[in-house]
Amino acid sequence: MWFFIILGVFLIVMGLTIHVFKWYFLISGYNTMPQEKKAKVDTEGLGRLIGIYFYVNGGISILAGVLYAALEPGKILISAIGFFLISTFYVLFKAQKYDGNIYDENGKLRKGAWKQLVIPGFISVVTLIFISVVMYFSIQPTRVSFLEEGIQIHGMYGDVYTWESIESASLKDELPTIEIRTNGSSLGSKLKGYFKTKELGAVKLFVNTKNPPYIYLETDRGMIIFNMNDKDETQEIFSRILRKIEYQF
Repeated sequence: MWFFIILGVFLIVMGLTIHVFKWYFLISGYNTMPQEKKAKVDTEGLGRLIGIYFYVNGGISILAGVLYAALEPGKILISAIGFFLISTFYVLFKAQKYDGNIYDENGKLRKGAWKQLVIPGFISVVTLIFISVVMYFSIQPTRVSFLEEGIQIHGMYGDVYTWESIESASLKDELPTIEIRTNGSSLGSKLKGYFKTKELGAVKLFVNTKNPPYIYLETDRGMIIFNMNDKDETQEIFSRILRKIEYQF
């Protein structure tokens, strides 16, 4: 919650430094231009655009921080990130209008200047698609299948864990203390991937922290912790795992 509020204040301050105090050297791309190209940039218009961008995103970030505890954290986080990405891509393209090296005084694209927009445009579209796909799969609820050889956890970071590889299984109402995410996603209450914990060291998580209990599987490849979106479903999955493990022995 406080992260969003602090970030929002920082963004608004950045907007003020560029828009009001005219610290145009903070604008990425403009600060590295040769002097002859800088002379053709409408710094007033560009500064105003960048300032508004920071003001709006700062306000959205502060609002997200205020609403984070009251509403679904995952939805708040995704909405804030989504708005930030879309507004960033919009500003990247809109900013070109203030560059006299690309557009003439009538707002028309100079001959051959379109080539300078192709690569940034392509990278922006690919990045947006990639991030959207990753976010979509990160928030999907855990799905498991019982196979003859073991249990399969589907989705990102999913794998098949054979019955022989499972050394023990337990059901707990608490997660270990998470110290850092090493290779995974953390969108609100949805945690997937590899994390380092205080009590157990490295673990692999597929959990929704708002819906305990959690199934702990100690395997020959490390600790796996997961749960379903429904408490009763988690307990039923755990019971089936116990029966499978007991059958193996």
